[in-house]
Amino acid sequence: MEKSFDYDLNGVDYSRVRKTDPQIFNQVLNALGDSKYILNMGAGSGSYEPLDRYVISIEPSYRMRSQRPKNIPPAIMGSSDFIPFDDQTFDASMAMVTIHHWADLHKGLRELRRVTRNQILILTFDPDALDGFWNAEYFPELVAIEKKRYPKLDLLKKYLGGKVDIEPVSIPLHCSDGFQEAFYGRPEGFLEPSVRKSQSAWGFLHPGEEEKLVKRLEDELESGAWDKKYGHFRLQENFIGSLRLLIAHP
Repeated sequence: MEKSFDYDLNGVDYSRVRKTDPQIFNQVLNALGDSKYILNMGAGSGSYEPLDRYVISIEPSYRMRSQRPKNIPPAIMGSSDFIPFDDQTFDASMAMVTIHHWADLHKGLRELRRVTRNQILILTFDPDALDGFWNAEYFPELVAIEKKRYPKLDLLKKYLGGKVDIEPVSIPLHCSDGFQEAFYGRPEGFLEPSVRKSQSAWGFLHPGEEEKLVKRLEDELESGAWDKKYGHFRLQENFIGSLRLLIAHP
């Protein structure tokens, strides 16, 4: 992409929309196993950080750091290019829906491996599976942007090295983490500006495109056309889309 998303400018209400989802969190905890000392790189506002472990969080955006809940420690300012810790400092490390923002993905993942003794957890989206969600019909320009931003899973496996397990992530109907697929059965969520502000892809559209895409969905919701095609999702308890949890072992 030509630019990076500026969370200091656009992330004012991020933590209200993007919260730890308990079901996804359980999958993360299972992958962490008995790790006690954990690094959370690109920590955002603190989602998916276990409260019963010693967690060090690094986050470049001051606005994201300022939105961390009071019951978790503050985050360190920094980026994935240079992690200020010695080799193998941590039992495990996490990068939760953040790697598509990193300036140098290869260097960042090398740094994670350097400071991590055991598993590295990467929560990300598979760009080859993005067309499985109905927003590909309503927001094709947005999906095209996302396909360019999210790294291919084979590339991640190459950069991470070692054994890499890839787990599909089942998304609950009332998912509390407001990424795009979290609204698979609640399409009206996309009509809220604060929801779109918490989804960085909207910030890469050309002027006027966002309004056009939202109007396309709004019109079909009002006419009932969306429900005729996709209304069954309103009652579907879980959805497996493009969200993946990668677990890299040394």
